[in-house]
Parts: sequence; structure tokens; C-alpha cells
Amino acid sequence: MSNIVRAGLVQQKWTGDKESMIANAVEAVRTAASQGAQVVCLQELFYGPYFCQVQDADYYSYTEGIPDGPTTELMCRVAEQHGVVLVVPMYEQEQPGVYFNTAAVIDADGTYLGKHRKNHIPQVKGFWEKFYFRPGNLGYPVFDTAVGKVGVYICYERHFPEGWRALGLGGAQIVFNPSATSRGLSEYLWRLEQPAAAVANEYYVGTINRVGVEPLGENDFYGQSYFADPRGQLVGEAASDTDEEVVVRDLDMDLLAEVRDLWAFYRDRRPDSYEALVKP
Repeated sequence: MSNIVRAGLVQQKWTGDKESMIANAVEAVRTAASQGAQVVCLQELFYGPYFCQVQDADYYSYTEGIPDGPTTELMCRVAEQHGVVLVVPMYEQEQPGVYFNTAAVIDADGTYLGKHRKNHIPQVKGFWEKFYFRPGNLGYPVFDTAVGKVGVYICYERHFPEGWRALGLGGAQIVFNPSATSRGLSEYLWRLEQPAAAVANEYYVGTINRVGVEPLGENDFYGQSYFADPRGQLVGEAASDTDEEVVVRDLDMDLLAEVRDLWAFYRDRRPDSYEALVKP
């Protein structure tokens, strides 16, 4: 029999306040779990607007501790209630004035496993992230979960192949890429980069984008969340480009070994020849 993991992605619109965004996400997790999802990932900075369209210190108030903040504690209870692994992207305060763009990973029994802090931070029009976040300092962790080995790579990081490969070398079988990216800037890349990363690194990629135009700017978030398999093919259809959606797909984990045996990219790597890649 095939070794299937049923996985979910939650694509949301900004509702107008943090409390209703959290409630919406909790309901979406319930919906995914009712469809048999065993692992669910939320979108980047899921409980807020994408405030990086402006540079305003008032949005520092969206930070929370991880794992000791209220949203992580809530999502641990939600994970345990539904028996699902959760990837929960939030705005983290390590200490006053030190903030990260972070995703918490919670196992299916509600145990907090750890976090990934976004390493690559953009600073371009409509994406003023260096105003809000320090670069991550935890590397590229891979989490041993109830559904297998899970990695996280957040939004802008998808443009950097090195982190994708680091997650593969860490044993990742599914990598989630929660994002907030807009139609005029990157839509033409959306169906190229993540499937290419899935092929190059021989794992599944689940990538999420929010939808809608938010009051803070003109960024038109175009959704189209999807899963790509290690052959670079979409697993089912991508989500809507305008509407909220809970995407649930079956991932055949036996395909990982099949593809790795066929292409053997990890066998044929030449790290002895890559020294120049890590020079400043």
C-alpha cells in the first residue's frame, strides 16, 4: 500500500483584526482535519495584515513570544484537539526591540517542536521587511513530526536555492513555504520556483499565498496556493487567485524514494567543489 500523508494549506484574506483572523484560521484547521488532513500550514504572518507594505512602528504590537505567547499556546491545543501537525507563521518577539518573522512547528499531540526564523529579509517597495525583522539565526531546522520530517522556508527565502538544499540535506520530506506575495511583482515566478525546488531537492513543497488587496497598500495578493511533488508536478489544482480556500491533498511519500533512486542528485552532489558559494 502507498504511504500517503494528507496535507493542508490555509489561504486567507485579511478580516480586519487579529482576533477574527485567528478564529478564521482555527476554523480552517478544523475544516482541513475533517477532510482527513494530518498536517496543516497557515500563511505568512497569518494573524495580521501584511503590514510590511508600510514602515510603521505601531505594528510592532503584533509581536508575541514563541512558544510562550498566547497564539502558540492556542495552536498547541488546536493541534492536539484535531490530531494534526501545524505550521504556524507569526511575528515573534525574542525580547523588546528584537523581532523575527517566524513559524512555529507543533506536533499532532500538541507538543511544540521548535521554530524557523526567516533568514532572508527583503527591503523593496511594498515589502519593507528590514524595518520589522532581524534576519533569522536558527539556520534551517528540520522537524521530526508525526507525518515525517518537515521543513519551513518563508516567502522571499524561496528565491535562494541554498536554503532549499540545506533543508533537503537535513532530511526534509515536506517543506512548507508560507508567503505574502503580490500579483505585479512575482506572479510569473510562482509556478516556477517552488516546483523547481521540489525537483532539485527531491521532496514535496507546499506553498501558500494570501489573497486580496489590504488597506495598507496596493499589493494584490494572488493566492494560488498549491503542493508540488518531487517531479515538479502540481498535486491537484492550485487554489483560487481571489478567494479564501483550504487546500487538502494526498502526498504519496513512497514517491520520494522512487525519485531519489531515479535521479540520485544527493549521490552526485560535489560539495568539495562548492567552496566559493559560501564566501562573502
